[in-house]
Amino acid sequence: MPRESLSNKRIRMESIVNRLKSLYPNSKCSLNYDSAFQLLVATILSAQCTDERVNKVTSVMFKKYPDAKAFSKLSVKEIAKEIYSTGFYNNKSKNIKAMSDIVMEKYYGEVPGNMDELVVLPGVGRKTANVVLGNYFNIPGMVVDTHVTRITNLLGFVKSRNAVVIEREMEKVVDRSDWTIFSHLLIDHGRAICVANRPDCTSCDLSDLCASSIA
Repeated sequence: MPRESLSNKRIRMESIVNRLKSLYPNSKCSLNYDSAFQLLVATILSAQCTDERVNKVTSVMFKKYPDAKAFSKLSVKEIAKEIYSTGFYNNKSKNIKAMSDIVMEKYYGEVPGNMDELVVLPGVGRKTANVVLGNYFNIPGMVVDTHVTRITNLLGFVKSRNAVVIEREMEKVVDRSDWTIFSHLLIDHGRAICVANRPDCTSCDLSDLCASSIA
């Protein structure tokens, strides 16, 4: 594929996003939450775990412990018991406990709504911060997960597995107003059509816009 100019990349990306919006009109964050704190906890739990499993755990846990104040009163062991089935519960429970304590002590129980303050919280990286910023605070955030990494490479927009590199490159070609929904669209497409190791190129509505299509 010949080298593509930035302007042409933007045009191609606009077509891709528009098609995906038509294919997945209900695309949105699949984690359940009622506050920024709950979304932060749920996103931490979602590492190496399905959103379905996280929602099953949080549907019970958030009724008992709905906010940072409630979590800050729990021990690491108590949190670990609640989140055991999400996997990696030792690290997750330590991070959630430490994060809850900081949110209470430094931010009076309210999760900060900016990248710089979010990424210094235990267990919170750029991906998690962008999830919270985009889906709760309505601040455009480019989330890069495994689906986004895989599909943006296949589409030919990046040649990297580095999440920060991908985030920066996608911010150049995706309209800012679509940054938040972009990851949801690719996640939906990655689950339905562009499945890891066995993408269904012949059924893909993006085949004519994809650098890797075998259709």
